[in-house]
Amino acid sequence: MKTKMKTLLLLCVSTLVVLSAAAEQKLKNCNEVRAAFTSKGLNVNDVPNKGINGAPLKVCPQGFSCCTVELEEKLSQQSQTEIKAPVSRLSTNLQSSFKQRHDNFDKFFRELLKNAEDSLNNMFVRTYGMMYVQNAALFRDFFKSLTQYYVSGSAAVNLDSMLSDFWDDLLERMFRLVNVQYDFSDAYMECVSQHTEQLQPFGDVPRKLRIQLTRAFVAARTFVRGLSLMPDVINKVSTVSASPSCVRATMKMLYCPYCSGQVALKPCQNYCLNVMRGCLANQADLDAEWNNFLGAMLSLAERLEGPFNFESVMDPIDVKISEAIMNMQENSMQVSQKVFQGCGTPKLKPISRSARSVKETVFTGRFRPYSPEARPTTAAGTSLDRLVRTRGAKHHIKSLVLVCCCLTSSFCAAQTGEVKKKLKHAKKFWSTLPETVCAGERIAPGDECWNGTAKSRYESLVMGNGLANQVSNPDVEVDITKPDTVIRSQIAILKEMTSWLKAAHSGNDISFDIDVEGSGGEESGSGSDTTSQTDDMYFPTTPNTRLSKVRTEQKSPGGAGAVLKGSMALVLCGLGLALLAPHWR
Repeated sequence: MKTKMKTLLLLCVSTLVVLSAAAEQKLKNCNEVRAAFTSKGLNVNDVPNKGINGAPLKVCPQGFSCCTVELEEKLSQQSQTEIKAPVSRLSTNLQSSFKQRHDNFDKFFRELLKNAEDSLNNMFVRTYGMMYVQNAALFRDFFKSLTQYYVSGSAAVNLDSMLSDFWDDLLERMFRLVNVQYDFSDAYMECVSQHTEQLQPFGDVPRKLRIQLTRAFVAARTFVRGLSLMPDVINKVSTVSASPSCVRATMKMLYCPYCSGQVALKPCQNYCLNVMRGCLANQADLDAEWNNFLGAMLSLAERLEGPFNFESVMDPIDVKISEAIMNMQENSMQVSQKVFQGCGTPKLKPISRSARSVKETVFTGRFRPYSPEARPTTAAGTSLDRLVRTRGAKHHIKSLVLVCCCLTSSFCAAQTGEVKKKLKHAKKFWSTLPETVCAGERIAPGDECWNGTAKSRYESLVMGNGLANQVSNPDVEVDITKPDTVIRSQIAILKEMTSWLKAAHSGNDISFDIDVEGSGGEESGSGSDTTSQTDDMYFPTTPNTRLSKVRTEQKSPGGAGAVLKGSMALVLCGLGLALLAPHWR
């Protein structure tokens, strides 16, 4: 029995001696380390041929080592680059994704504005002929102001004032056309324009359109601004320099196993987590405000799909303005009588024309076409006279507009649906960076891993995320009293943008350049409207509620061909108008 025990003990000692000799020989021979460092782009001449005394080393364990103090310095620089690489890659992917979404949405909204202007111009040239051509500048300025408002908000254009001026100017021009036999002074027309809202010559179109435009434009431009902010925040936060203590900890985690001759040994997962949470402590503090911002973006995206749909407002805007003009035509006699009662009876123009010319200028209840030989028509081939006479025509127009909006909404729905997925995926991006980095081939599972000093189990507790939780980090020295100024400034920017997004969600406009601008605040919620009176003159009015609201809440999933479908929808709408035209006769 004793002989067997002695034999076993001798075998164990022999094995240990052999293993120790092999390890020592391996350490004395740094060929594997030299090869590994060469593959990482380091100069092979910086690595000793055999193990040396590691007592002077400042980071890695002392003893026999394949690293020198000078090599430690170079490894620190290398480790800083290596640890930034996965963070930079993840951030760049996220940054690029939202940059593309921003460009898509911005281009789409601008094209909608341009298409709406072109559509109105084409429709009005055919419908109103020379009367429109002579007054086209009014509508060009209207769309120019809308574009300025989309780009710069209320800092550049007060939407309420712009819309009021538009309808006042349109009323003045139409009022002169339907009362060509009278001579109106500037003071008289000023009296008329001061009471446009009380007269309601255009029915309820101006009020409804103002509410719809304000909500849609505020939502669209704020959403696009939010998308443009994200790449900038990601870029600034992801490029924050690592602290010296982070660089040392990273170098110890990644390269000290090489110095001890264990080139294949990877860090323990919990060890990696503590190092990365210490290095990315400031970035993790961005997470709370980042998530709030993303939540506000998602809520506003829901608005863009529903009641604040930019597309459903812009696509039929030519028909809405045309209907307002038709309202004025139908009510022109009543409007004129109310104006004459309130502002006084104007003087007749001097009788200096032939009977024929007087006969042609007398108001007949609707605008005459500019050329008797070529009566103007809409894209549907329908003249204005026929539209005015056929009461069912408005219903057909509204129905077709609704169909067209549903057809063209596929692109917007596809884009909004896609960006919502990206926004949800981006939540907790900063706080989960350590877990994302410390995964896969970068770490070793179980206990066969590098714990910072040897190949063994990592015993320390894993710290939480954020600066405050790093006070007891065993692997990275973090000064929790000195938060990073760049990241703190980005937190403040996100917080401010979130407040703008929430305001836009309620239909309120907050300028990006000044604190608050009151263009659109009264439309939030119910969209209620009030009538202001500038003097004691009273115009008896009857609210016109004939205009039914054109809304599109159709949500259809889009795919790769969504852009093509959106363009084809315009062609389909034109064909639809042409096909329906014979039935309106």
